[in-house]
Amino acid sequence: MSERIEFEKMHNTRDLGGEITTDGQRIRRGRLFRSGMLTGMTKNDERKLSSQVDTVIDFRSEQERKENPEVILPGITYHHIPVVDDLTIGISRESEADNRLMTISGDPKRAKHYMCTLYRFFPTSEFAMSQYARFFRILLDTHEKAVLWHCTAGKDRAGIASAILEEILGVPRQKILSEYLFTNECLADDITRLLEQVGKHAPSGVAISEEALRYLFGADMAYIETFYQAVEEFFGDFNSFVQNGLKLTTEEIQRLRTMYLEV
Repeated sequence: MSERIEFEKMHNTRDLGGEITTDGQRIRRGRLFRSGMLTGMTKNDERKLSSQVDTVIDFRSEQERKENPEVILPGITYHHIPVVDDLTIGISRESEADNRLMTISGDPKRAKHYMCTLYRFFPTSEFAMSQYARFFRILLDTHEKAVLWHCTAGKDRAGIASAILEEILGVPRQKILSEYLFTNECLADDITRLLEQVGKHAPSGVAISEEALRYLFGADMAYIETFYQAVEEFFGDFNSFVQNGLKLTTEEIQRLRTMYLEV
């Protein structure tokens, strides 16, 4: 399981270091961080981030970045790699009153279906795949400190990036699934706050279902399973997905393992 990194105003920030692979190696600590967005950091957060991270990868859409601009710190290189072209309901946490969200926020079945559709999009969209490929090209560069990647909540786009990386590094599938669901624990307070906000801002006459909102704002086993099912359907197996979808060579895969694993 990843280790939570405590910040004052950064949420769902975790170090993948320490996770054990199928061949008994472990991911190096202090090298691979995942997180929610880096907006509203305190000065203590900024100092801590600068001391540990030299590269930040932002998976958010341009609209999300306009609503909550990235905090730019000296000494850190920033990369914007949007996985979707526009703001998409279910992966943004800043548009709770958006009309599109309201159309499904009262229907749990529809909300869950929407999220499964999103996770099927990740490995089947040429655009999304090309963006995740860019992510791995950055990981292949030399870094003195950690690389941190994030979306808005650190759940969907950042979660899939983490799952793919863990697969490449050889973390057992069951451990990857547990790591994905660990997001619910890390975001428990945020989800409660968001549920309250949505209820307050819902238009008059619009029915809101807490179950539906939890599907939209949380991690669910059905989502990550939908991702894996789409990988197998379109590529046959995960190795083919990595080599033919992400276009990573055998040499690059081995370099990632050399860079980020230790005995």
